[in-house]
Amino acid sequence: MDALPFAAVPFFCAALALALWQGRAFVLAAPSWRKSAVKTGAVAALAAGLAVTAPEGPAALILWGLIAGAAGDLALSRPGAGAFLIGMAAFALGHLAYGAAFFVLGSGAPPLYPALAVTGLAALAAVFIAPRAGALVLPVRLYVGVIWAMVLAALTVADPRLVAGALLFMASDFLLALALFVLPEGRWQRRASVAVWALYWPAQALIAGSALG
Repeated sequence: MDALPFAAVPFFCAALALALWQGRAFVLAAPSWRKSAVKTGAVAALAAGLAVTAPEGPAALILWGLIAGAAGDLALSRPGAGAFLIGMAAFALGHLAYGAAFFVLGSGAPPLYPALAVTGLAALAAVFIAPRAGALVLPVRLYVGVIWAMVLAALTVADPRLVAGALLFMASDFLLALALFVLPEGRWQRRASVAVWALYWPAQALIAGSALG
């Protein structure tokens, strides 16, 4: 793996520190502005680290995806259905930016068996999990379609960091949907919430790192 550009190093170190703080202290904590600041900062710092390198082309699209992700983290860290919808919309925009970058970077069709596995997971989420979201069933299904397309685009790219990041992102979103709409309150929901962050932040970090070359 290539070394990080020097200017990006302090921001990526800050992002890692905030991600560990979030995982240690706030994943299972009640909503608070401190939690929102730490969670949002863990991805915003990645965006800042990429921004100081003046990215162009696909890397600039990835920067916009990170910014949208940080905005989504802020919204999802706040209580209420309205904040949840804003967060989901922000992440959908982020996935569209990532997908556009991956489309430019990739070539050919995605490999068959990984594409079938990703499609099966997306279908499972759309058919069996989304209906449990009640009034949010349509937005959830649209979101599933967006992340499915993003991951398929990622599978056409040669950079393994980017592919791993996209797959981890989809896995974290699947677990988040289970925690929100399927699992009852209790031990398994808490474990799923911890796993979501353990998958999600590395996904963003891998995608951000791939944009640095």
